[in-house]
Amino acid sequence: MAPGRKRKPGKRYPCGKRTKQQLEMDAMSTVIDARRRHFGVTAKQARDERLGTALGRLAFREMISETQYQAGVAFAQLYQQHHTVLGLPSPSPRSVAGLLINEGIFGTTPSEPAAEVVDKLKRRFGDATDVLDACDREHRLSPGQRPTLLVYRVICTDQDAMNWPEEDLGNLRVALNALVRLFRL
Repeated sequence: MAPGRKRKPGKRYPCGKRTKQQLEMDAMSTVIDARRRHFGVTAKQARDERLGTALGRLAFREMISETQYQAGVAFAQLYQQHHTVLGLPSPSPRSVAGLLINEGIFGTTPSEPAAEVVDKLKRRFGDATDVLDACDREHRLSPGQRPTLLVYRVICTDQDAMNWPEEDLGNLRVALNALVRLFRL
């Protein structure tokens, strides 16, 4: 018998490589085990995709409503599109390879987006930031941090908000409610 570690169980191709399905199952089991340990959930709950983001974890724990979660997801998509189309850097790149790809060094298309697409995206992003700025002005005397800063921290930089004080969670809900009205959810 050849020295080395034992083969992992599972289906294989005739050449000896493990099937794609087996590799995906192994990766998913690693994720599920990590989520179970880190968040203290059952295996069934660990399959919930919301546990993958800070905003999703708030929705999973029912600290924000489902419509507030959907508004946050819509804003995250708008934010990502805006920064990608305009060539702005991501606030928190996941890896150096992701940074190189997202910043246009590898894997981007050489064509520029149409001017009307850029203008529409700028208008939508401007409307969203105006709504968030209005939340800041309306709640400037409330305790806790500004709603816009909280949205940026949770949605854009994916900071965990599970241990935030109730004032900050309330301000986050206010900002998400404003986004619900803007996106008509």
